[in-house]
This record gives sequence, structure tokens and C-alpha cells, in this order.
Amino acid sequence: MIHELLLALSGYPGTIFTWNKRNGLQVSQDLPFLHPSESSVLNRLCKMGTDYVRFTEFIEQHTGHVHQQEHYSSQPSQTGLHGIYLRAFCTGLHSMLQPYRQALLDLEKEFLGDPHLSISHVNYMLEQFQLLFPSVMVVVETIKSQKIHGCQILETVYKHSCGGLPPVRMALEKILAVCHGVMYKQLAAWMLHGLLLDQSEEFFAKQGPSVGGATAAQEEEEEDLGIGGLSGKQLRELQDLRLIEEENMLAPSLQQFSLRVEMLPSYIPVRVAEKILFVGESVQMFENHNQSPSRAGSILKHQEDMFAAELHRLKQQPLFSLVDFENLVDGIRSTVAEHLWTLMVEESDLLGQLKIIKDFYLLGRGELYQVFIDLAQHMLKTPPSAVTEHDVNVAFQQAAHKVLLDDDNLLPLLHLTIDYQGKDSKEASGNREGTTPPQETSPREAPPTGWAALGLAYKVQWPLHILFTPAVLEKYNVVFRYLLSVRRVQSELQHCWALQMQRKHLKSNQTDAVKWRLRNHMAFLVDNLQYYLQVDVLESQFSQLLHQINATRDFESIRLAHDHFLSNLLAQSFILLKPILSRY
Repeated sequence: MIHELLLALSGYPGTIFTWNKRNGLQVSQDLPFLHPSESSVLNRLCKMGTDYVRFTEFIEQHTGHVHQQEHYSSQPSQTGLHGIYLRAFCTGLHSMLQPYRQALLDLEKEFLGDPHLSISHVNYMLEQFQLLFPSVMVVVETIKSQKIHGCQILETVYKHSCGGLPPVRMALEKILAVCHGVMYKQLAAWMLHGLLLDQSEEFFAKQGPSVGGATAAQEEEEEDLGIGGLSGKQLRELQDLRLIEEENMLAPSLQQFSLRVEMLPSYIPVRVAEKILFVGESVQMFENHNQSPSRAGSILKHQEDMFAAELHRLKQQPLFSLVDFENLVDGIRSTVAEHLWTLMVEESDLLGQLKIIKDFYLLGRGELYQVFIDLAQHMLKTPPSAVTEHDVNVAFQQAAHKVLLDDDNLLPLLHLTIDYQGKDSKEASGNREGTTPPQETSPREAPPTGWAALGLAYKVQWPLHILFTPAVLEKYNVVFRYLLSVRRVQSELQHCWALQMQRKHLKSNQTDAVKWRLRNHMAFLVDNLQYYLQVDVLESQFSQLLHQINATRDFESIRLAHDHFLSNLLAQSFILLKPILSRY
């Protein structure tokens, strides 16, 4: 009977120990030579054998590594569970069962040498597994019942390994170490080569925008914003303001990646995951761009082998160390960020590009736009049509020539756009490559004038497109339209003053005096507003931005400084204040 017991505990039941799909291994009830106490001990051993059978069944179902007998296969062949993390978990579970299998072999040898050993000896030799198997079975059942997937398996195993039972903790830590091996391989591919090897959507980084950002922005949009210093919440509102859709329409050369937060284990902070995301995005951009080898070489400065060796060293550690892990991520991030700073500031002339942005989006070339306003006034005072965009670009080129702005390399990169009512339907029907089809087909309200539909497009050169994204340029367009409207009003008031000077020798009545006084008050307000915008806001913020760029060698610091610069422009220019009066 002892041999029957050992075979049953190995997963091969017979006549004395039978298999039931519902209850697992059980001692046959019609054995007269068994005492009730012996039956109790045997049934206790059978519960452990049942767990072993369930484990091997789970492993076979998801890896095919362990051959099983058909007589106790109770689970369907397809449960919806899949993925490389699940296979790694099964591999760790298989190695955890090896001491149990070795204990059965040792018992077999002992009984061959001494046939008189009792059932109690079997129970004693396998006592360590009586506590281990039920605890591990809880983890397996949790994965099966909740269909836990990908990196969520890491979180599940980690939580169950935090108990106070040393055998359970050690066994689950070994399984977790095997699962971490998969994560380190994905990290090496992502951070060192820009490859997102994630066919089953198991990693905590993904291609595409994050989910839920638009909803949060809509919920916070109702709150008032101050003009002074920005709080963290206000900064988030400014960065997301009216630009959620634009963030999802990036140019084909810049693929967007984001965190899949639900897959991130709790023992890896979000700040570390964001660094991993930044490194992978940067490396991926370089790997996919055909100019990167000739212009900048390796973004990791040919340290890939060293970083790969460090990742392999962490993979070999039995326990996950957040300190060592974050130190390595910080080292890779610093190398990438410094290389991007060098490429952008020194090789791509970031400061020169910012000067172009200031001159054209922020009206730094005031004489150019003064001439343009005079030339385009008759075109843009009426609702736009299909030819308005061509006409205003001709006027823009003429204005550039009049102010002696004949930069053959710069002007082709700038293009004025007109967003009129019929344009969206044409673009939607054209199905242009690289564009996102509109989610809503309802026609938008037509702009009352061409000035309201005017925008400026700038063709950003690689690699500055990672800083001047379409969403960022749209923010600049918001400021551009606002500053241009202030400049137009100022120009009209100055034109009124010229008319007043022409008629000052004529006799005026009381009504004319009221008109000229009103013009003086309006001109005083607009002139001071223009001075405040150009000097106290634009020049002040721009000088701070240049200082912050020159004071660091970290690209992420540049991006943060630029975000603050743009957010401060929107806040301090009164653009974000709710209107107190609307004419429409």
C-alpha cells in the first residue's frame, strides 16, 4: 500500500487511492484493514497530493512542460490565461515542486530498504509541504479566478510572499525571481534598443495615449485659475487645456507611448516607471530615424553592453532591490538625457529655434505683422473660404519681403492656416495618411471672420519634434491668435488717431469730443496691455527659459522648463480667464 500511496502522491492514482474530479485524491472507503486514524492520516496526505496534481495540471495547461494523465484532467484546455509572465510563473512553480518530487524519491528508496516503515513516517517526511502547498494554491486559484495577466502576476505573487511563514515566503520569492527574469528581458529590449516586445499587452509601457486623461481634464476645467504663481494642479490644467485631442494626433515620425498603470507592480514607484518610459521613447526614436547614426551616434554613448550586464546582474539576484533597480534606471536616464541635451542645444540649435518661435508665434517681429495686418485686413474681415488660406500666405510672403525678411531656409517652414467650416469635411473624406479620423461628424460653428480662423504652422525639424509636438504648437497658436488680436486692435486705434489728426482743423461738435475721449481711454488700455504682454510676460518668461536651458545638461529639465514657460504665458496673458461678457 505504501507504493500505491507514493504513486498517488506523484499524480498516479490507482484502486486504493482514487481520483475524483471534484474532491481530488481520496482513500477508497471499502478497505477493511484500515483503522479510522490511518484513514485520517492518509486523507491528509491525499489533500497534499491533490494540490500537487492541480499544480502539475496548471503547469501542463499553460506550458506543456509536464506530461499528465487524462484520468484526472478536470480543467478545459483553454481558460483565456496566456502570456510570457504566466509561463514564467509556471516555470517557477515547476521548480518549486522539485523538492517535493525528490522527497517522494527518497521515501521510495527508504521503503525499498526497510519495508516496515509506517504511514506516519511518510507524513513526517512530507510535513513541510502540508503548509506550503495550500498557500501556493491560493495564489494559483487567484490567478485563475481573476484571470490575472502580465505584470499583475508579479503584484499577486509579491503580495502573497509578504506573509510571516518562512517556507511560503521563500518559495514565492523564488517564483517571483523567475517572473522578474521576463520583466528584465523586456526592460533590456525597451531601454537599450527601443523595442517594445509585448505582443500580449503584459508590460507596464504601451504604445498609444494613456486612458482617462481627457475625463480628468474635463472635470477640472470648471475651476478658476489664478494669474500669479502656479500650483501643481493648475499646471496640470494648463498643460492639458484643450489639447487632449491634439496629443493623440502626433506626427507619424513620433510615436506616442504611455504607462499602463494597472500593470505596474506596487513595489515599483510611478516615478521610476516614467523614467523607464522616457528612456525607451528616446532610444526608440533614435533607432527608427535613419539620420541618427550619422548625426549623433548611439544615444547611450555605446554603453549598451555595460547596461545590459547590469540588468543581467539584477536579474540574477534572488530578491528584488528597488535601490539597485532605481540606481540603474537613473544611470541610463542620465546618459540619455545628457545626450539629448547635447543633440538639441548644441547640434540642433534649440536656442535659435526658440528665437524663431518667439519671433513668429509670439510676434517678436512686430514690424512683419504690422505690414501683414495692413495687407490681409480686407481678406480676413469676412468669413473665410477655400481660397483664403492661399491669399493670406501670399500676403505673408509679401510682408516678409517688405521688411527685408528674405531667409530662404526659414520662410518655407512657416505656413499660415485657415480653419474654415468646410475644411474638416474635405480632410475627412480625403483620408490622408497619418491623420486620425474625426470622432464627431457634426459640423462646427463657422468662424465669424478669417482672423478667428487664422493659425500658424511650423515644420519642426528632427529631433526637435519631441519638444515641439503638435500639442505644444497648438498652445503657441492660442497665444499667437490672442497677441495678433491685441496688435490689430492697437493698429485700428492708431488709425483712428490718424483720422482725428486729419480732421483736427475742422469744427467739431460735442459728439466728436466724446468719441475722441473714448478712443484715448481705449488706446491707453490697449497700449499698456501690449507693453505688459511683450515686456512683463514674454520677455521676462523667455529670458528665464533661456537661463534654465543654459544652466542644465538634462533634456528632461529643458522639457519641464519649456512646459512651465508655455503654461506661464497662458496664465499671465489672461487667456485662461473666463469671459465676463460675450457678444455672441
